Amino acid sequence: MPPYILEDRCTRCGMCAAVCPMQLFKHEKNQTPQVAYPEECWHCNACVLDCPKQAIELRFPLHYMVLKTDASTLNQKTGA
Repeated sequence: MPPYILEDRCTRCGMCAAVCPMQLFKHEKNQTPQVAYPEECWHCNACVLDCPKQAIELRFPLHYMVLKTDASTLNQKTGA
C-alpha cells in the first residue's frame, strides 16, 4: 500500500520526494506531491520520518502486520 499524504497538513515542500529511495513521488513546485509509483514502495518509512509537518502516513500491507513476540517469553514453561 502506498504512502498517504494528508493534504491539510502538507506544506508542499517536496521533502518526501527528495528522500524517497524509490523516487515514488511526483512533485511540482507549489503543488501537493503525488504518489506516482505506489506499487514500488519499499515501506522504508523515510518519507514519514523526514516530513517536517508529519503529513504522510504509511499504510502497511496486511502481511507486514505481524504480531510482535518477545523472544525471551518463547522458552518459558507455563503452569510450573
